[in-house]
Amino acid sequence: MPVALPTPTAPAAPYAESEIKRRIDACPKLASLQSINRALSELIHSESSLNSQIAEIIRRDPSLSARLLRLVNSVFFGLSARVNNIEEAVFFLGLRQIRELSIATPVLEELEQFQSNASPGLPWKELWTHSIGTAILCREILASTALPTDDDTDYLVGLLHNVGKVVMAYAFPQELAVLLATPARDPAAVCRLERELIGWDHGRIGAHYLERHQLAEEIIMAVRYHHEPARAPRHRLFAAGVQVADYLVRHTGIGGGFEQIEPVVADAWLELDGWNILYGADGPENMLARASIANSLQRLPNVLQGLL
Repeated sequence: MPVALPTPTAPAAPYAESEIKRRIDACPKLASLQSINRALSELIHSESSLNSQIAEIIRRDPSLSARLLRLVNSVFFGLSARVNNIEEAVFFLGLRQIRELSIATPVLEELEQFQSNASPGLPWKELWTHSIGTAILCREILASTALPTDDDTDYLVGLLHNVGKVVMAYAFPQELAVLLATPARDPAAVCRLERELIGWDHGRIGAHYLERHQLAEEIIMAVRYHHEPARAPRHRLFAAGVQVADYLVRHTGIGGGFEQIEPVVADAWLELDGWNILYGADGPENMLARASIANSLQRLPNVLQGLL
């Protein structure tokens, strides 16, 4: 059934910056962005942790437990028997995927509550799927570069890159309705239309929202410039990783959910500023990256099926 959305009526002109900030600042805050499963995070980062200790923390969170079991049975579909034990699931998935799961679960839960205050008829699940897919691929992309990352920033920049769209649903519902009804050639064209309607695009809106939450500068910069990483004054590699990951996820057929964008054809990401920032012109690094990405794209659908 078609969803009921606000009537697409564009405003006469963009809002003043003071009004844009006022509306963003009026949006609910997300506690998960300031404390993402700290007990579990500390345990996972500890070299002396046992699977049984990690499993015990996970058992306290029904939502995280359910996602964990769905994921392990989706990714490891060749197992002779279904995994129903948390400790076994931790063993099969490994600490990296457990960390990713522990980050995504509380954020998605709070964003789902956020949506009930905005527009419940919007395609939220597609947005969450796209965000998690971008987070997974962004981490893999940045791991192939010389960027030193010893925390979860490489995952968080992908997970949060479209948080500005969630804020728009709450703060600018009329403008979002126009965006939903307007076809666009690519993500850059969507950003131009957002600036015409509001004054800021979703990258800048999301960056301002995350700044209020006092997130790291790397995350704020990546979110703000993920569609134009060459303009980022700092932390370009993070912004570039998100741009390329965003295109790759769209290529698999998982759009951002909040716009009508033409399908991304194979290798379109090779023309992006982000690709050039990450890998430069044709060479050994470029070829290795293309092979690694092809492998990641094959595995992505099974992983996402288990997460959502």
